[in-house]
Amino acid sequence: QVQLVESGGGLVQPGGSLRLSCAASGSFFSIDGMGWYRQAPGKQRELVATIFSGGSTNYADSVKGRFTISRDNAKNMVYLQMNSLKAEDTAVYSCYARIFSSIWSATDHWGQGTQVTVSS
Repeated sequence: QVQLVESGGGLVQPGGSLRLSCAASGSFFSIDGMGWYRQAPGKQRELVATIFSGGSTNYADSVKGRFTISRDNAKNMVYLQMNSLKAEDTAVYSCYARIFSSIWSATDHWGQGTQVTVSS
């Protein structure tokens, strides 16, 4: 059973920083893309950032220059460093990973989400 567990959310003032972490555990062959989505109340889920196994990254325009995604392949972890946070970054952030159970079969897995609130 594969699990993704996030940590690091919380309350921060505008302009502040937070670092989210997500750990993948269980039995699997390999992990391809990992990343973060967020969903604010009344809004559609938004892809925030993605990082592939080779290290290439993609970011939503709304977070470019402020957020940095990274991963530790040896620990099966993905991180999201969030700087210069704004009120509009307030959302539930969920990590995801495309995990291969074998060389031929991959499934997307999701964490339970962690709340990030940016407020003074």
